[in-house]
Amino acid sequence: MKITLVIFGLSSGGAERVMAIMANYWAERGKDITLITLRSKESDFYPLDQRIKRVALDLYSNEPVFSFKRIFYRLSLLRKAIKESNPDVVISFMTRMNATVLFATIGLSIPVVVSEHIDHRQLPLGFIWNILRKFSYLWANAVVVLTDELRDVASKFVSEKRLHVIPNPAIPVPEDDEEMKPPFDLPSPFIVSMGRLNEQKGFDLLLDAFSRVNNEDWSLIILGEGEEREALESMSEQYGLSSRVYLPGRVNVPSVILRKAELFVLSSRYEGFPMVILEALSCGLPVLSFDCPTGPNVIIRDGIDGVLVPARDVEALSIEMNRLMKDENARNRLAENASSVVERFSTDRIMSLWESLLDEVIR
Repeated sequence: MKITLVIFGLSSGGAERVMAIMANYWAERGKDITLITLRSKESDFYPLDQRIKRVALDLYSNEPVFSFKRIFYRLSLLRKAIKESNPDVVISFMTRMNATVLFATIGLSIPVVVSEHIDHRQLPLGFIWNILRKFSYLWANAVVVLTDELRDVASKFVSEKRLHVIPNPAIPVPEDDEEMKPPFDLPSPFIVSMGRLNEQKGFDLLLDAFSRVNNEDWSLIILGEGEEREALESMSEQYGLSSRVYLPGRVNVPSVILRKAELFVLSSRYEGFPMVILEALSCGLPVLSFDCPTGPNVIIRDGIDGVLVPARDVEALSIEMNRLMKDENARNRLAENASSVVERFSTDRIMSLWESLLDEVIR
């Protein structure tokens, strides 16, 4: 089977990581894989199998999003790249990229599967992109969403028969990670969180909650990079937490740090199906999370391998954080069940769902 995967870029995001996992999985099993991005290879964060044909169109620019010149140029080059890959099926990730791919493949007689990775009730697309999605998705052979709740949302603009629920896979953490040295000296004990430093991930809420905890022995490490770095650093200073809050940026092997932590906290305002929870649990780390509208409550078994608190409730997050910091036995009980996430969302199981769908679409 020849599969062409398309995404805007391979920077350090959850959807990008899932696409890299899928591409590597299929390449290792002998499938002919092409991965196309609009961005250049310089923005790549995730490693790819050498057998994957990597096509980077380098079409990123600062022109207005709806510049007609930019749109037609992108569509023509993307269409050419897809045709040259000669695929049996095309898979696209992320809504705007999905619409772009569907327009670019009009008349090519190539089946296209598109995948949504965010809850657009929380992050509106805007009027024009809503219209483009509504019409372009009519041409998709299948639309994949991450949870049953997102399926209900998508059913408003996609027919039920073309909707499929396929969650993200949990990747077992390599055992040799335990022998690796962290890239910086770690405090002890510490809480860890991870994600792009932006409004969605709610690290401002996390800092607020951490400032209310009555325990000055603990530190907080937030892994990731983004546009809110300066604001978060300023908040740390305002709360008097500068000596206990670390913002080291992106880390290539975060599991090295996750394994040393006592607790993982997810403070996102909204999610799709957060890979960071899967990664934390697979490292045997208990997770405390906001109960976002989609994602965390599908992964975390409340009271078994993690704890859920009402979405955006800073006080509730602080109370549970404080309780778990003080109760080592409670953390250990949750940690004992955490790594079973690798079985519940195993790569083989998730990829078998994808392969069944592709077989159906191609037939």
